[in-house]
Amino acid sequence: MTTMNIRSAGWRALFTAALALTAAACGGPPSPPPAAERPAAAPAPAPPPAQGLYVTNEASGDLTIIDVGTESVVATIPLGKRPRGIAASPDRTRLYVALSGSPSAPPGVDEKTLPPPDRSADGIGVVDIAARKLIKILPSGTDPEQVAVSRDGSRIFVANEDGAQLSVIDVSDARIVETFKVGDEPEGVTVTPDGNFVYVTSEEDGAVFVIDLAAHKVKQSVKVGPRPRSVAFLPDGSRAYVPSENGATLSVIDTKRLATVKTVTLGEGMRPMGTAAAPDGKHIYVSTGRSKMVLFLDTATDKVVASVEAGQRPWGIAVAPDGKTVFTANGPSNDVSIIDTESKQVTKKIPVGRGPWGIAFVAQPAAAK
Repeated sequence: MTTMNIRSAGWRALFTAALALTAAACGGPPSPPPAAERPAAAPAPAPPPAQGLYVTNEASGDLTIIDVGTESVVATIPLGKRPRGIAASPDRTRLYVALSGSPSAPPGVDEKTLPPPDRSADGIGVVDIAARKLIKILPSGTDPEQVAVSRDGSRIFVANEDGAQLSVIDVSDARIVETFKVGDEPEGVTVTPDGNFVYVTSEEDGAVFVIDLAAHKVKQSVKVGPRPRSVAFLPDGSRAYVPSENGATLSVIDTKRLATVKTVTLGEGMRPMGTAAAPDGKHIYVSTGRSKMVLFLDTATDKVVASVEAGQRPWGIAVAPDGKTVFTANGPSNDVSIIDTESKQVTKKIPVGRGPWGIAFVAQPAAAK
């Protein structure tokens, strides 16, 4: 190489360096660090359990995810204030959770001594099951307690406990599109198996309000026992079972006649709260809160045929799709009971968050076949 060429190469190197320094001084983009120095990408969340149990914890404000196959907790997701009612979308991709800014008022508490409600905390939390996180909060009306989802997944039905109404949320528009006046302190809300009606329990009125979704109106109220807490339908939709916490009874509603046709006495001291139907319709399972039991009702005779001591104040209740297992959320003891329906025994208790309240069982499509 000639002296001239060497000098030219040197000037080119100096010129290139000067350009780089000028770009840096003018705020140009820095050179990317070597690959070895770059932070590792966050790992993708584990896939959802093939059979997952999703438990709302009212006191700790979060959601516990249990893998039913391994009977172990696999994740905990923060949600917000007082998560209670929970329901899954029909496609098993989302969970809808009622969040409330109203202060908790356990039995015996004078409500006049409670702080004012935080209405900014009211809403329906939307949880992405695959991502394992809360992705948004939908408007809900005041103090949402329980939720149900339409058969096509387009609507969410919300019992507004202190508003004496049912709110209907359009999922795609994220807004309330309808409200219905029902009795005072509505709690349980359930869609009929055919998807045409919504049943809402009123604790104060001792009644169930039936909303005709096609007609957009309250069709009728049906008298039941004092302080009804939930509704469970037989799979064919012919009957609805409604527990009366203060009456220790279960009201049986003929859904065609819209009338209570039988009142089942559950036993002295029973405090029935949550209800769930077996997939084959042969049994209704009833949690009894402070009475600690889960009752097995034979739907052929409408008689209690067995009982299991589930735990401390079982409330939320769910049944596995194969009907072999029942699960309860036990608030004071912060755990979930697994009950074998054949042996009628609690086979395990799984610690969860503080104050477990609601339960949803979600089987992923491959596991549900």
